[in-house]
Amino acid sequence: MNQETQTQDVLIEHINRVIDEDINPYLAMHGGSCELIEVEDYRVTLRLFGGCSGCPSSHITLFNGIVPILKEKIPEITEVSLG
Repeated sequence: MNQETQTQDVLIEHINRVIDEDINPYLAMHGGSCELIEVEDYRVTLRLFGGCSGCPSSHITLFNGIVPILKEKIPEITEVSLG
């Protein structure tokens, strides 16, 4: 396993931990949750579930709730989008 693959694996593990410990408890208050779909060059793609899936306010939740949490915990992340 090369250095880049190891770095990517550590990043994915860290993102999943932040999702489990910080983001999903926040989303659960609204009946929702999210999961990591992809990480590419520090760009993160997430999928929303439950009450957050298809909600008209999902982009507000993403930019005012999820993005600040991820960027605070993992400053290397450059972009977060929904997939």
